[in-house]
Amino acid sequence: MFRIPKIAYIATAVLLLTGCSAKASNELVLATHDSVVISKELIADFEKSSGLKLTIVKAGDAGALTNKLVLTKGDPIADAVYGIDNTFLGKAEDAGILEKSTVTAIDYADVCFNYDVSWFKQHAIKAPTAWTQLTQPEYKNLTVVENPTTSSTGLGFLAATVAQFGEGNWQNFWQALKANGVKIDAGWEDAYYTDFSGSAGKGDYPIVLSYSSSPADEANTAAIRGGCFRQTEYAATLTGAKNPSGAAKLIKWLTELKFQNSMPGSMYVYPINKQATIPESWATKAPGATSVLGENLKISQNREAWLKAWASIFG
Repeated sequence: MFRIPKIAYIATAVLLLTGCSAKASNELVLATHDSVVISKELIADFEKSSGLKLTIVKAGDAGALTNKLVLTKGDPIADAVYGIDNTFLGKAEDAGILEKSTVTAIDYADVCFNYDVSWFKQHAIKAPTAWTQLTQPEYKNLTVVENPTTSSTGLGFLAATVAQFGEGNWQNFWQALKANGVKIDAGWEDAYYTDFSGSAGKGDYPIVLSYSSSPADEANTAAIRGGCFRQTEYAATLTGAKNPSGAAKLIKWLTELKFQNSMPGSMYVYPINKQATIPESWATKAPGATSVLGENLKISQNREAWLKAWASIFG
């Protein structure tokens, strides 16, 4: 054993701290919901252009993602988040989990009902032309929707029903929908890919709450484009992020054309960048909604009351 001069200890500590700091500044963690798709090629492009190592953490649907970030406030699971939409943004901002100056719109899509064209032809039943018809007897046990407490898609539709029927009256629609055998799933992935008959899951429900763009690559699926809800998704730096400068680079990259051009084909959403390319087939198979509801609703102020009333119906 031998003594190391105090100055050497200090120098060694500085080197170690510098090394740890350099390593930390090279790492970036992004939290997303389960439906966000960023390919390996795109991740490689970001890492090359930024000099950062990107790790993606998926945390359920948008509602579940928001709730998890609120619960981990003070010790965030990531540096940045992408996928909180306009139905949950107010909750995230009120909880103080986002650096408000960094909140940036990345994409948008219209929450609309889809139906399995082939199923209705085979069963000789006329397909619905409006979601207000889904409480009618001919559509009993045919519809699957997402839970608004965990799914931004479900919360968007809940907001649309409030806009359609008004405060104090929308509950009647949901009671009638429940009586007509609606199935409630936790998130969009389960509803669309497992329970919907018109997609890969080949489930038992020919009507699903999804998006106007969903039929783009589905041969036998169509959307009810009236009375939809316009959903906008955002990215932001998380409060307490270990690498806020890296988060800023990522948010900027998410708005640039390389990523924006990928979104229609991978996530079936419209890019926020007006210079991005939209597939030609979308003009006929995946156009936006013909009408939208809920744009003037105060979602942030009323969300909890709506969800409480909805939960009293469904338990």
